Parts: sequence; structure tokens; C-alpha cells
Amino acid sequence: MDAAARKTVLRMIPYGLYVLSAKHGDDVSAATINWVSQMSFEPPLLALGVKKDTHTFWRLKEGATLGLSFLGSGQGDLAFAFFADVTVDGSDFVTSKDARVPFEHSPGGALVLTQAPGWADVKVVDTIETGDHAVVVVEVTDVGQRVDAPQVLTLKELGLNYGG
Repeated sequence: MDAAARKTVLRMIPYGLYVLSAKHGDDVSAATINWVSQMSFEPPLLALGVKKDTHTFWRLKEGATLGLSFLGSGQGDLAFAFFADVTVDGSDFVTSKDARVPFEHSPGGALVLTQAPGWADVKVVDTIETGDHAVVVVEVTDVGQRVDAPQVLTLKELGLNYGG
């Protein structure tokens, strides 16, 4: 297979940007992810691509409470904030650059970004660990919407590529 063509073709797939949080006891992590797709209406299932060598992946494997915050157009700063590990101080994630990103607890106990136009509580249904990223199938158990008809933040808007 032509590697350059493969990269070009697979980068034609449009991706939004999301922050996946995982809370297991006192251990908390959050990371920007972009491989998200709805897989079923009933029950509502999503497939998430989660890099396997991350704290977030290991926490979700341990049974962490998961929250998926949907980022809106113009929120690139939030996406970049979660490219590196974060810590928690009170009701804020603290980024590697000491920026504070407020969160709240969803009804299901997940940590969701207060600035995100929408969020979902999700629980792991299945995990496939074949590649460098695991395919994590999650069921949506609750959602919240803060903005009517938001435009989702995309990799294209940020001028980035992740795939191929």
C-alpha cells in the first residue's frame, strides 16, 4: 500500500474534538480525543479511539466514571489544554501550563467541562485493543446541552491532522 496515499485518504474522514475525563476514586485524568462516532441508536452507543499508553485509557479499564465533553467551534484553547496531562484543584482541571479549566459533576458523577456546549455520561461496554489506539465502545447514559445547535470544533478548524 502506498503510505502517502493511505495517509491522505484516511485524513479525509472529518473529526470533531472532545475531552474525555476518567475518574476512578481519587484518580482523575482527562484527554483530548478526536476519534468518536455514534454506532447505535438503541442503546445509544459511541465508539471512541483512545490511545492505549495514556492515564485516561488505564483508568477507563479500571472502571472509571467517564464524561465526554463536546467542544464547540472556537474552543481550540480547550482542545490544546488537554493534549498533556492535567491535575485537579477543587472544581478546576489544571493544565501543564497552569491554566485552570472549570468542570462540574454530571448527574452520573462524571467530570464535564462547564464551557463545553454539550456533554455525555458514558459507560464502557466493550474494548478492542488491536492497534495503538483501543476502540472503546461506550453507552451514553445521560447528556447535557448548554448551547442550541452548536458547531463542533474540528481538526480542520485548527489546521491539524491526526490520522492516516
